[in-house]
Amino acid sequence: MELDGAVVLPGIVDAHTHLVSLGESLSQVDLQDAADLAELQARLAAFADANPDAERLMGRSWLFSTLEGRAPHRSMIDAVISDRPAYLIANDHHSAWVNSAALAELGVVDATPDPIGGTIERDASGAATGMLMENASLGLMRDVLDSLVSDADREASLSAAFESYLAVGVTAAVDMGLGEPELRALLALQKRDGRLPMRVAGHWVVNRTSSSAGDLAGVARAVSLASTLRGPWLRITGIKIFVDGVIDSCTAAMRHPFADGSHPDALWDLASLSAVVTAADAAGLQVAMHAIGDAASALALDALEAAVAANGPRDDRRHRLEHLETVDAATPARLARLGVVASLQPVHCDPAIQENWRAMLGDDRVERGYPWGEFADAGATIALGTDAPTAPYQPLPNLYIAATRQSALVPGLPANIPRNAMPIADAVRRATRDAAYASRWDGELGVLRPGAAADFFVLDADPFVDGPEVLLSAGVRMTVLAGEVVHSAEAVSA
Repeated sequence: MELDGAVVLPGIVDAHTHLVSLGESLSQVDLQDAADLAELQARLAAFADANPDAERLMGRSWLFSTLEGRAPHRSMIDAVISDRPAYLIANDHHSAWVNSAALAELGVVDATPDPIGGTIERDASGAATGMLMENASLGLMRDVLDSLVSDADREASLSAAFESYLAVGVTAAVDMGLGEPELRALLALQKRDGRLPMRVAGHWVVNRTSSSAGDLAGVARAVSLASTLRGPWLRITGIKIFVDGVIDSCTAAMRHPFADGSHPDALWDLASLSAVVTAADAAGLQVAMHAIGDAASALALDALEAAVAANGPRDDRRHRLEHLETVDAATPARLARLGVVASLQPVHCDPAIQENWRAMLGDDRVERGYPWGEFADAGATIALGTDAPTAPYQPLPNLYIAATRQSALVPGLPANIPRNAMPIADAVRRATRDAAYASRWDGELGVLRPGAAADFFVLDADPFVDGPEVLLSAGVRMTVLAGEVVHSAEAVSA
């Protein structure tokens, strides 16, 4: 096939994504770049007018900085949408801002107790404000919404996510949020077509419960699934644990308080976390832990060390820590020593979305944010993903940010700690070869050589010659999966 000098790269392996949620987000109102509350409300009103028959309205990606210091409150949404539930998922996906009708649909009243690992925010009088933090959003709200969405809708969302990914050169993905509804959708598509449209490895979410038996039940479910789902298109490879929250909403577990004085604990204590990690490790599962705060990543590594002590040495554990936005000085070397993969999402450090992140820390911790260079210098393996839909799913802007620490959303902003940028060749390797390694696809995916899977894409620009800047305007001419052309820009334009 004559490509006239075009660049061919291995298919991107998105090392951290949420497939069904990504597909759902494509039909939600995008609020990320709303300039202020008035514009956010105007977008909501226009979306409501354009969808008069929708039973509930979904928005995504709003930023705390949009409110210019005001706290989110249900009355702000009620002012433009009061006739039906409205759910606005924050950009970090760890909190949701809802209107009064949504609180009623969720069954949340002022006296509703906080779920384990979550907070229903209340005002000084004890009234629910409409803000749902961590497991109040990821658990309570998600459980209710899952019960209201049909399997057919989830399958349609999953198909939309696959189609979107293939069009931008992504041929494999690691789903970091699998539960029963998402699994049903994946199995339905696989049964219908005999295979999935792209390769998927899944991590089963294990949330903390009120008992050790409840915690370990999640591990047992993952073990059962991993023993049966291990095909070339879909396999369950491990578990996912949320050790803490996020910096933007001050729910991350930090060694020192946030700028407002808040100082939340991690979502797990060491004994409970170690029990789950040790059981999963003993079963041969990969353990992926969401750890954003410096205290959370240290706690996660403590739990992994406890698992190694309990289960003995093994050559190929390949556990992972996800996000690692702030770490203490010892963490990079500990990652390398334990062989733990640093799973990172460059799009999260886009300068355009950092205002609130920096304000919540408010001190010199900002100057060590997203310390990719420290991980590389320590010798840790780095895998890149997007965490879509918490951030854009397209891999080329993700690679641009990795290589420049500059904004893909607002050109011209100062780079976010540019010393931590990585060479473009390293960024590509970490989004292909090393992302494949992180999910035990090494030798098969993420490389161009005889014997590997024929998964690759054709790019109409050359970032190695012309610099990473061309990635902001480059297009994918063709995507090939298992030797078959699954996307062609020429076919789309025709």
